[in-house]
Amino acid sequence: MSQLLRVLIIEDSEFDALIMVNVLEQGGYQVEHQRVETPSSMRDALRDNQWDVILSDYNLPDFNALEALELLKQSALDIPFIIISGGIGEDVAVAAMKSGAHDYLMKGNLARLVVAVERELGDAAHRRARRQAEEDLRENEMRYRLLWENSNDGVVLTDDAGWILFSNPAIISMFGLASDELKGRNIATLVGLEGDAPGFSDFVSGLLSAEVTLKEYVGVRKNRDTFPLEISCSGLEMHGRRMHAAFLRDISERKQAQMEIKQHEERLEAVREIQQWMFPKVPPSIEGYDIAGVSYPADAAGGDHYDYLVMRDGFQGFVVADVAGHGMGPAMLMSEARAYLRMLARRLNQTGDILTSANEVLGEDLSFERYITVILLSLEAEARRLTFSNAGHPPGIILDASGAIKALLKRQGVPLGIQPNCLYPSSETVTLNQGDLVFLYTDGFDEAMSEDGNFFGMESMAEVIHEHRQLPATQILECLRESVVQFTGNQPQADDLTGILIKVL
Repeated sequence: MSQLLRVLIIEDSEFDALIMVNVLEQGGYQVEHQRVETPSSMRDALRDNQWDVILSDYNLPDFNALEALELLKQSALDIPFIIISGGIGEDVAVAAMKSGAHDYLMKGNLARLVVAVERELGDAAHRRARRQAEEDLRENEMRYRLLWENSNDGVVLTDDAGWILFSNPAIISMFGLASDELKGRNIATLVGLEGDAPGFSDFVSGLLSAEVTLKEYVGVRKNRDTFPLEISCSGLEMHGRRMHAAFLRDISERKQAQMEIKQHEERLEAVREIQQWMFPKVPPSIEGYDIAGVSYPADAAGGDHYDYLVMRDGFQGFVVADVAGHGMGPAMLMSEARAYLRMLARRLNQTGDILTSANEVLGEDLSFERYITVILLSLEAEARRLTFSNAGHPPGIILDASGAIKALLKRQGVPLGIQPNCLYPSSETVTLNQGDLVFLYTDGFDEAMSEDGNFFGMESMAEVIHEHRQLPATQILECLRESVVQFTGNQPQADDLTGILIKVL
């Protein structure tokens, strides 16, 4: 029979919530869940129901993970809190974990979700057992002893000199020593220090003088194997005698996780190098136009990309794209998409045909969870005419000389990879005039969020671009970035800011 798992999901996308539930059910859980997306609904859920774990998106329209963590703290409930986000940087994740989050995963890679939930459920059980043990110790010696017997952590009771008086069953599996073998030993022997060894006295006095403070040591098993060991120690009085309760935990899995995080950071650095290699070095030089493209990366490597394409009949192509997710996988998919788009642009002259063919050839490598949004623009420079196709991407904007939005280059179909046989149309021809500004961008710009939960939005982008229209295209993009940074305040950048600006001179 599947284990019942009660999950509170803080998420504004019902689809994303169902994906999480499906992953947990495939992992063997019977999931009961509730989705909330506001502070009030979370308070009600915490008050009215019991939850085993909380899964939270980082940014919601009216809520965010840090606010949710604060509500959880106020409730005084000890519930594992795991952030699952589609666009969160490493620094943001670290800050969130310092605020109380227990782990974080990317929406594009939920392979660790079941393992993370199992680990946090176990850790939560350990925390509850430890708190209960410490409370009961003050109330009743025998009750505390029973809890020790059933604790998943190793527990030893020592006298004031560190000599072991009692050990619980968990110590047996941890050190390979029976309880009667431990009794009469000094606690220093668990870290390989015998009575005449240098550092023996310092270890004992240092450990027993600490009150609950966690310290790391190297544990030594009976067979002389070593492992990373965490020990906390607390003094207590029993029958008028000063004693010490030491809690020992094998932290091999935690160390392994830390190593994986380091490896992940190294992979992210490799991804950043790949991304920088893929970006064009200089914009095309076209008489009558000032063109610039930028990508300001967030802390985590993302899947944003922009490129300039050489097209048939002397047309100039511009593409801005975004792969769902972050990390090595999205970067490699974008590298593949870049190559296909460049190749197809030389063979086909309609933007819709190019995206349709790209969707066909990329279909095997994409999925419902891993897709690419793309906007592709074809410019007939001398005639000042353009056509475009938009596969699920934020709409590009064309501003006239007065700053009004002259045209929106709207979505015409789903992102690449969602529907294998999707046909993408080419737009009607749009005529450009002197003073027009064309801006293609990823959602890092318009979905940048202020500290009070508001989005930067398309209108703000248009205002900033128009305000600085007399500057070169490169400087306009820099001013736009500065406006976004000022709007978001002290928050770390949540997503890449990628775009192409075309000025018609």
